[in-house]
Amino acid sequence: MDGVYRFLLTPRWWGINVFVLLAIPFCIFMGSWQLSRFEGRVQEHRSATKQAASDQHETARSLDSMLPVDKATSGRRVTASGHYGKQLLVPGRQVDGRSGFYVLTLLRTDSGKALPVVRGWLPGRVDAAKAPAAPGGEVTVTGALQASETPGDNGVSAQGGLPAGQTAAISSASLVNLVPYRLYDAWITLDRADSGMKAVPAAAPDGTGLDLKAFQNLGYTGEWFVFAGFVVFMWFRLLRREAEAARDAELGLVPQETPEPVTSG
Repeated sequence: MDGVYRFLLTPRWWGINVFVLLAIPFCIFMGSWQLSRFEGRVQEHRSATKQAASDQHETARSLDSMLPVDKATSGRRVTASGHYGKQLLVPGRQVDGRSGFYVLTLLRTDSGKALPVVRGWLPGRVDAAKAPAAPGGEVTVTGALQASETPGDNGVSAQGGLPAGQTAAISSASLVNLVPYRLYDAWITLDRADSGMKAVPAAAPDGTGLDLKAFQNLGYTGEWFVFAGFVVFMWFRLLRREAEAARDAELGLVPQETPEPVTSG
């Protein structure tokens, strides 16, 4: 080895080299893993989009046969029968870029449980007078099955203290204190809205959309690869500095320190 680079055999540089040899593969592995997470979310998004398109044309199945709601059953068409009961309004919901509110009515089924049914959407501020009353008598509804919402996720409001007759989230946990029924841990949005309202499109299952988490994975991918490059850059920079210092020392270009004069007391 050239005498200039003999410093590479020192314990200090052995430690630096081992760190670099471990850090670079680790960064590449983590970057590749984050990239695979992003690609997986993209594939899930494509599959969910195709599934949503096919769900609109499939034969509706009974509600109980499609529970519990998961990625495979979310968005699938189901049917249920019963009598409409208590009605609630869900403020702060957007459809086609416009703000409005959902009209949510509880369907009391023969099983003894109530199914939250979004009968449609109306534009503007919440107004109970604008919400049409639910049909009377026994009805059979058909719509897209949806999982209970979580306040604070995917744009669902976590607002509390709403006026009577309103709810921020469509979930059994939120509705259990508002209605006197046992509830399904699910809800449906009707294929065709009632009484002049606009039908609410089904939402993709959680974790299948190109949401913030997906692009976080892509951002983390870039960060890990940049860090791997930074490690290599810093190693070469430190190597060059040490080599130049060693070369200057061999040529006698390193200034020697002048010893301070010793004064007698």
